[in-house]
Amino acid sequence: MTRPVVAAFDFDGTLTASDSFLPFLRAVAGNARYVQHMLSLSPVLLGYGLGLVKNHHAKARVLAKFLSGKEVEAIRRIAQDFATRQLPGQIRASALARLRWHQQQGHRCVIVSASLECYLQPWAQTVGVSEIIGSQLTIEADIYTGQLAGANCYGAEKTRRLEALLGARNAYTLYAYGDSKGDRELLALADYAYYRQMPEA
Repeated sequence: MTRPVVAAFDFDGTLTASDSFLPFLRAVAGNARYVQHMLSLSPVLLGYGLGLVKNHHAKARVLAKFLSGKEVEAIRRIAQDFATRQLPGQIRASALARLRWHQQQGHRCVIVSASLECYLQPWAQTVGVSEIIGSQLTIEADIYTGQLAGANCYGAEKTRRLEALLGARNAYTLYAYGDSKGDRELLALADYAYYRQMPEA
């Protein structure tokens, strides 16, 4: 019996040509406030760049600065606009072609990313992908607290959540696509792993 096929795609640097997280925060804050916030975060960001601050800690500080106290509905509107107006220009043609190839074969496609689900979801809908695994935000009374809900979807957390979604690993054939150290565990899990490359569709 042929096993079903799953294709798991990282987002930033794999489906996109560049980072999407910081441009989204710029869309949230506006240019002037974005610069102010980034300057105030510079010690944390420098520490992260030097390897002295962990990924999840740096991300938590950034999220708290930009999203704490924001209304969910207001961010939803910004995320929708960002996903439909800005993200299409960042998508790699070769990566989109590979995603389309999997869809044409009837494969189950999943996006697995440390980026925020609030904008991954509306973008994914534009390309016919319904299953998103990304970083989630804590909400209290329709307001973002600026904290992650659960772990940052990075490294081993990607594989943990993918396996929770898909079930027993031996029940499917897995293609995985990634571009960074945050994808190592995901790529190691795959039957067919592609690091910083897209085979021709």
